[in-house]
Amino acid sequence: MLKNIDTTHPVTVLALLVILAMPFSAVRASVEVEPLSTPELQARYLVLIEEMRCPKCQNQNLAGSDSMVATDLRREIRRLLEEGFSDQEISEYMVARYGDFVLYRPPLQRNTVALWVAPGVFAALGLLTLIVVVARSRSGRGRSQADESEELSAEEQARLAQLLNNGEQGGSKNND
Repeated sequence: MLKNIDTTHPVTVLALLVILAMPFSAVRASVEVEPLSTPELQARYLVLIEEMRCPKCQNQNLAGSDSMVATDLRREIRRLLEEGFSDQEISEYMVARYGDFVLYRPPLQRNTVALWVAPGVFAALGLLTLIVVVARSRSGRGRSQADESEELSAEEQARLAQLLNNGEQGGSKNND
């Protein structure tokens, strides 16, 4: 099977290198092998790292991020849990250090009102638009352009007849 592969072509060599390197990319994934002292702390830890965002990765939680910052934050959360901090205290500690951005669900404040209100406003506008479109189509007021173009005024009909008659008499002058 490999006898037919041209190993001198640069694209083939690049493809082979990518295929050979793929198994090693999984080695870099973060694996938490050291459990916390109790199953309760482990459960709280898993919830916290799911609810907190990685400051570097922007849209990834700490559980799914492989960045060094996320690794440090996970280690810090583990330390705080072992020292007896509550979930609320850990969240406050992280917010004090990294701001509200570190939380996937930031608290309702003046600077976060848009985050909480915008989805509802957009959903209401979409629903209102849908209602208006459906109401217009049912009442017949929302006539399509094709419906309006079928009806010609008397002036337009006369002009059309004149154009058609001229075409029958002399043919088209532009197609010579």
